[in-house]
Amino acid sequence: MILPIYTYGQTVLRKETEMIRQDYPNLKKLIDDMFETMYHAEGVGLAAPQIGLSIRLLVIDADPVSQSYPECKDFKRVMINPEITECSQEVISMEEGCLSFPGIHEKVSRAAKIHVKYKDENFNEQEEEVEGFAARVVQHECQHLEGEVFIDDISPIRRQLNKSKLNNIIKGNISCSYKIKPVR
Repeated sequence: MILPIYTYGQTVLRKETEMIRQDYPNLKKLIDDMFETMYHAEGVGLAAPQIGLSIRLLVIDADPVSQSYPECKDFKRVMINPEITECSQEVISMEEGCLSFPGIHEKVSRAAKIHVKYKDENFNEQEEEVEGFAARVVQHECQHLEGEVFIDDISPIRRQLNKSKLNNIIKGNISCSYKIKPVR
């Protein structure tokens, strides 16, 4: 089922999320719905707060961008209770967008390489080193789980330049090719 994506201004996007346990109700269906929602919106990652849930769950499928970023080939993950345990000192600045911020793209600096621990969809413990664009996607989605969003990482002047776009998102004055849940 395709779920509405919560847009900027929704309080759930600013809440720190809660750990989930293996007995979380209908977890498999939720994961399937999140992938379906992400694919429908043509995204490469989606965190639970973006569909209105304050839980530590995210899905990623970066394979669609693997022609430009080979490290994303077959990079499809379900991350439950993820924790980034290390970040490289090397950072890369790159333009990002977010399904919760339709029409806004800004340069964000993120670690070039990270080490992440998480549980997969079967609640098996996973640990891996991720680099390049795949690391960027993981960091972006994990940021949602901390109640933060990518515009928190742009300069105050860039935020000011986006103020009217942000206000339009809050007011629901945006058009999207995917289902959204604006503040209204």
